[in-house]
Parts: sequence; C-alpha cells; structure tokens
Amino acid sequence: MRELLKDKRIIYGLSGLVVFVIALTLAINLLSSERKELRLLKEQRKEILTLKDEFLSLRQRIDIVEGKKNLSNVQGIIQAIDEVFLSIGLKDKIKTVKSTNRREIKEGFEEEADLQIEKVNMNEMINIFYRIENAPMVLTIRKAVIKKSFENPELLNITLTLSFLKGK
Repeated sequence: MRELLKDKRIIYGLSGLVVFVIALTLAINLLSSERKELRLLKEQRKEILTLKDEFLSLRQRIDIVEGKKNLSNVQGIIQAIDEVFLSIGLKDKIKTVKSTNRREIKEGFEEEADLQIEKVNMNEMINIFYRIENAPMVLTIRKAVIKKSFENPELLNITLTLSFLKGK
C-alpha cells in the first residue's frame, strides 16, 4: 500500500479526481441556483407584463374620461340631461328633474340630480342607458330603479340618480 501511495502519479490522479468531483458539485449547485433564479425572474416578468396591461387599460379609460371632461361645454346636470334626452327624442318622457347635490371635489364640481322618466319601452330604456354611458361628458348613474307602469305593464317607469362631473 505504501508503494502505491509513493507513486506520485496515483496520488496526483486521486487528488485531481477529488478536485474534479468537488468542482463538478459546485458547478451543479451553481447551475441549480441559477435555474431557480431564472424561473423566479420569468414569473416576475409575467407579473410585470400583466400589471403593464392593466395599467395601460386603466390609462386608456382615464384618458377617455379626461377627454370627456374637456370635450363638453355643458355647465350643469340639467343641461346635460337635456342634451342626452334630446339626442334620442325622449325629452317629453321626463316627468321630473330635481337637482339634489352639488359639491366641489379636487377634479372640479360634481352635481347630482334625481330624474323620473315615465312610460318608456324596453328599447327606449336601453337607448337611455347607452346615451348616458356614451355621452360626451362625465355622466354616471348612481342609482336606478325600474318599475312597470301601472297603466300599461309593457311600459316602464324609471327613477335615476345621475351624477355629472365638470372639470375646473
């Protein structure tokens, strides 16, 4: 056995093999940790892309609302309601409009009104909601109550609480 250990070639070979095994183990560990880090970075990238898409969608919606605020020259909720209902020819179906609240917010002024509409059919109701949604101003429905008309069950009576936002 001493003769084997004395032979330098065997000692160098065994020590080289030990160093190679240690280096190989370190390389495998390093590669494994790099793969884990790569997987984590890919997951983070996917989350960032999802957040980017959500951000762009929200930014587009904000730009639409900002454009609506600057586009309209309507001064109050009564004028906004008149404009919406005149465009669909249903101004005569409005029973009452009551301005209920006006307050100043940091973006401008918000004004609310209660609106009663009588004897409209389903198609007219859909047109009303569509026109409010796509009005060239910031006009939102806070509350809606829809009931059948007492005189004709095929017609509807609608009570809306609308909110109008006017920028400064």
